[in-house]
Amino acid sequence: MTGKTVLIVDDEAAIREMIAVALEMADYDYIEAADAREAHALIVDKQPDLILLDWMLPGTSGVELARRLKRKRPPQTSPSSC
Repeated sequence: MTGKTVLIVDDEAAIREMIAVALEMADYDYIEAADAREAHALIVDKQPDLILLDWMLPGTSGVELARRLKRKRPPQTSPSSC
């Protein structure tokens, strides 16, 4: 395995499965979520390296989840100058 984990977020199981097969073939680990609430919990607990996020999800949209994640992202630290 590559050591990288991808979170697949889609409310359609067939789409998650199709993406999962492609990730397996490329030797990636993956986790799956069917909605924004489940995705958020996995993001907090597992801290995936990449999130493949459907924008039309039941309840909270993928767009809104992305906005929330962006707002909560820790500030980037700039390299110190010598």
